[in-house]
Amino acid sequence: MTVGLLIIGDITTEMRDRLAGRLDLHDAHRIDDMAGFLGREGNNIRYVLTDGHYGVAQDWMEAMPNLALISNYGVGYDAIDVGLSVSRGVLVTHTPRVLSDEVATTALMLMLASYRDLLASDAYVRAGRWPEEGHMKLSRSADHRRVGILGLGRIGLALARKLEPFHAEIAYHNRAPRDVPYQYYDDLAEMAAACEILFVVTPGGDDTRGIVDRRVLDALGPEGLLVNVSRGSVVDETALVAALQDRRLGAAGLDVFTNEPHVPAALFDMPNVILTPHIGSATVETRRAMGNLVVDNLLQHLADGRVISPVPECVDLAMVVDSLDA
Repeated sequence: MTVGLLIIGDITTEMRDRLAGRLDLHDAHRIDDMAGFLGREGNNIRYVLTDGHYGVAQDWMEAMPNLALISNYGVGYDAIDVGLSVSRGVLVTHTPRVLSDEVATTALMLMLASYRDLLASDAYVRAGRWPEEGHMKLSRSADHRRVGILGLGRIGLALARKLEPFHAEIAYHNRAPRDVPYQYYDDLAEMAAACEILFVVTPGGDDTRGIVDRRVLDALGPEGLLVNVSRGSVVDETALVAALQDRRLGAAGLDVFTNEPHVPAALFDMPNVILTPHIGSATVETRRAMGNLVVDNLLQHLADGRVISPVPECVDLAMVVDSLDA
């Protein structure tokens, strides 16, 4: 039996070259009749390569009875029904660690750009206003700020380390305290009230949907800055727009949105908001490392049934390569 791999979304040439000849590759976007294809080939599909945006449709999974592994491109996997996967004994892997520093750097960039009025300064020079109008109004310092991190996982810890040279006073909200030298808050709104900047780096999914709500935004307040590099679903986007319009929230740096790639038009003309198109891990180096790990998980399982980086829900199902235990 030919071992099939269903590819959902795009992959790089490097990834394709590593997989070609080892697996029978099927690109979902090139299949016009998916139901017909799965009716013919579903029994042969043992692997799926996807990402946290596309996931895997439940009816597709049900049409692949021999599916063994879903290798997810990205650290977030909320678009994959992991509960269904676990119930069927299907492993799910993702790409932690290799993108933690990059996403943390993106969060730091949004903070610095907001406090130092980067976009306005660039526009000021490009418009030729400097010779006629002189210096711009003063911006704000990004040093010595009270910072709250929502989600102190790998990315949150990487962000905290990057903030330390800025002499930040760091607090965090997590499911449980960690052995770290930062202040823990078990109430998110209470932490927001004590901070000037709230960084959102927690995973998406039902457990975190809308937890940054009006109560949290109001606690952060009219001088507060919200930075979200997690998932748009974590923040109540309607409440966020209203808080910015009413000046109950000072500013926002947003890399993710509820209905990507669609962004609320009300945000476009707000000078206190910085918008980026979900670029948290979007560098050549990091995307190459992510792609390598996605392929490594597939080829490792093909070779000996082990994986490198299972999602937490699948750790008990997986035989994990010891040297790269997730």
